[in-house]
Amino acid sequence: MNAAPLVALVGNPNAGKSALFNALTGARQKVGNYPGVTVERHSGRMMLDDGRPIELVDLPGAYSLDPSSPDERVTRDVVTGRGGFERLPDALIVVVDAANLDNHLRFTLQLIALGRPVIVALNMIDLAERDGLVLDPAVLERELGVPVVPTVAVRRRGLDDLRAKLSPMLDGRPAPVADRVEEGIVVLQRRARAIATAATVSETPARRWAHWLDAVALHPVVGPLLLVAILFVMFQAVFTWAATPADMIDVAFGGLEGWVRDTAPDGFWRSLVTDGLIAGVGAVIVFLPQILILFLFILVLEASGYMVRAAFLMDRLMATVGLSGRAFIPLLSSFACAVPGIMATRTIEDEKDRLTTILIAPLMTCSARWPVYTLIIGAMIPNIQVLPFVRLQGLVMFGLLVMGVAGAYFAALLLRRTVTKGASSGFMMEMPKYQWPRWQDIGIGLWTRAMIFLKRAGTIIAATTVVLWLLLSFPKPPEGSTVSPVDYSIAGRIGNGIETVVAPIGFNRDIALALLPAMAAREVAVSAIGTVYAIDDAEGESGTRAISDRLRGRWSLPTALAFLMWFVFAPQCISTIAVTRRETNGWKWPAFMVGYLFVAAYVMAGATYWLAVAVGL
Repeated sequence: MNAAPLVALVGNPNAGKSALFNALTGARQKVGNYPGVTVERHSGRMMLDDGRPIELVDLPGAYSLDPSSPDERVTRDVVTGRGGFERLPDALIVVVDAANLDNHLRFTLQLIALGRPVIVALNMIDLAERDGLVLDPAVLERELGVPVVPTVAVRRRGLDDLRAKLSPMLDGRPAPVADRVEEGIVVLQRRARAIATAATVSETPARRWAHWLDAVALHPVVGPLLLVAILFVMFQAVFTWAATPADMIDVAFGGLEGWVRDTAPDGFWRSLVTDGLIAGVGAVIVFLPQILILFLFILVLEASGYMVRAAFLMDRLMATVGLSGRAFIPLLSSFACAVPGIMATRTIEDEKDRLTTILIAPLMTCSARWPVYTLIIGAMIPNIQVLPFVRLQGLVMFGLLVMGVAGAYFAALLLRRTVTKGASSGFMMEMPKYQWPRWQDIGIGLWTRAMIFLKRAGTIIAATTVVLWLLLSFPKPPEGSTVSPVDYSIAGRIGNGIETVVAPIGFNRDIALALLPAMAAREVAVSAIGTVYAIDDAEGESGTRAISDRLRGRWSLPTALAFLMWFVFAPQCISTIAVTRRETNGWKWPAFMVGYLFVAAYVMAGATYWLAVAVGL
């Protein structure tokens, strides 16, 4: 006796597959697990109009035939006849959400290209019409080349038409299935949008605006230029918008230090508070406005729906280094902080993709680098206007971002061809709707991140600064000694030892003293420099302006540029190393990451220094 024809119900998540499956099979269902995996198998019986029984299997929701999860892998293996989970389906019922047609058609086009008999269930058509979207199923049928049936599964509408059009598909000999679909994601996206547009009779102005915005944001040429422009504006804004509040914070800390000096007796505790806590921690807190402006841009991009589109847009570029667009969101999150960026890689199912993303995430220009960059750029680079609305300091900051991204690109290129070699998965996901950010949510997000930054300044940075102050303050030079208090101290002697190692790349004692404590947190480099200068000139002025004045007197421009380049590459953060160890379940990959990044930092800083010297800077 021949087995009943097998028909697979397939589509994106949230397309209404389960509702349609229940409506077609009723109580004739079985639930189990696919062999060797934890993915559930839902199957049931349905009857055609001529009385023939059909076995219907409800496959897990998927965005693509390039799997990024066990569920998607099962779906891919069933519809292509791999894996031994099922016999090859005789036909496919593809369920699409009528209100989200262009997104769901990407996967539909992949399934049609397999060569199996396909019927499209245009589901939830009532909700689409309620929202002002009117579609023409006949046009959609013509464009796709397969039968299209409007359905409302929860109301059992369209089921008779679906069974009627399915019946003749099961009469002939099944065509051989294609092993894979060769068309790229971008091509599929364009075709899906063109078909959805052709099938649309009328829609609301909001949907038309969304399509217009996507035509710009996802354009192969205009899209990347728009993304670069957004990032460029973000970096320019950090310098221009933050100047006034940063100066106010700087003045406040300067006044606090002056008040402590005037009211407290000279001695251990006054020096600890003024030279250690205020000079060190205050030098970091001054940069809070810049951190918040950076987060403001990131939160708005996420809330507006643009972030996922940027990831989709970057998929083509990332494919050239063997990564999928799924890596973009963790990497973009790393602009705020490498730790959440690395943790966000949990959304990447492919282990090689995920490991590569973890190893290059520290190269992103995280918020912890901003105080270092801003201090050095503000002190050593004139803030002149080079183009309309473009100042040199913001341009240099943008250049550091580009260097970090370029470093990540080439690191990924080498890693994917050597230690993390393997095939890369594709990238498909549902595009969220464009929407205005809820400013209440943005405000809560900024407040949360401000508290995280201040807590970090009051714990890790403060504790590291106090330890550094103690090491810089003892032992004190004897009366009449010509040796500076810093050089005579324990920390000074350690710094002078480190200087012999870093001197070939243009680093001085100040930088040597900042490198070790900066391992606790990158921002500590600023507080370390502030503390060093406060002890070296105990009666002088404090604050970022005073630090900048001393930098200009002690550092050459090649040294400053080399220091900036060091921080582009160096993994100066214990928390990043710790979370990498946790996410990779061992010390092998964190050790590898630290090693290759320190080598890259030393080489790039040295190359920058000697090139700058050679051209006479």
